[in-house]
Amino acid sequence: MRAVIQRAKYAKCTIDQEISGQIHQGFCILVGFTHTDTKAIVDKVVKKICGLRIFSDEQGKMNRSIQDIQGSILSISQFTLYASCKKGNRPGFTDAAKPDLAIPLYDYFNEELRNNGLYVETGVFGADMQIELCNDGPVTIVLDSEEL
Repeated sequence: MRAVIQRAKYAKCTIDQEISGQIHQGFCILVGFTHTDTKAIVDKVVKKICGLRIFSDEQGKMNRSIQDIQGSILSISQFTLYASCKKGNRPGFTDAAKPDLAIPLYDYFNEELRNNGLYVETGVFGADMQIELCNDGPVTIVLDSEEL
């Protein structure tokens, strides 16, 4: 499982000129799954996301979590996080989980974030989405479950 976490002042997802999700201060998270991912792996990543201290405290140090600031999350499914560019110039996506595995894991990921007290809005799995955000800082963290 891979997650690209962008600290955002705001973020929104638009599909066919309609907003499917939007947030104010919090995270815009691009999330992708591979064949070996499980709910236990999702649980580990959710725990890490909830505990990441990348929001500023009163002294300006990154010392507060998304829960501390009562931030929101815009969660976007992104199979291209598992692109392989080893051969040629056209990426391959064989490492990305197929929808029959990825959709339930994506739904579980979002539900577990909510179960941790976070407000979560989402894109639509497999849709052609346009994502707009103001990356705050900018701060971008890449999590790979194999490195946790």
